[in-house]
Amino acid sequence: MNDPDAATRAWHNLRILLHDRGDRRREVTEALGMSFARIKALRRLAAAPMTLRDLADVLLTDRPYTTLLVDDLVARGLVERTPNPADRRSKIVTVTAAGRAAAARAEEIMGTPPAELYGLPPEDLAALDRIAARLVDGG
Repeated sequence: MNDPDAATRAWHNLRILLHDRGDRRREVTEALGMSFARIKALRRLAAAPMTLRDLADVLLTDRPYTTLLVDDLVARGLVERTPNPADRRSKIVTVTAAGRAAAARAEEIMGTPPAELYGLPPEDLAALDRIAARLVDGG
């Protein structure tokens, strides 16, 4: 059986690395000039167009708030609403070319690793990569 204290220490250190040192939310909000909630919505929509209902479900927000987010993204020219061919009562929200570029910039910023990773020896970085991939893949 694994040492529960070691798991707790590892999780504690990962949280510090990811949340304290690797948190790029402030950087991305300043670069794009909008709230992180809007950026999160834009990134989801860049991955796949969806209805407001689906977007609210993915973002874990209520529909009125999601509508406000999308209204702002529409006003910025980053997304557009189009009729949903499967349901005339709803709209599909799709990113525009400008929205795709903004989402790509957000992904670039959010994907920048904490500086500490660049200082690791190659064998440590390779081991961390293998362990992280195993954890993401479910064990």
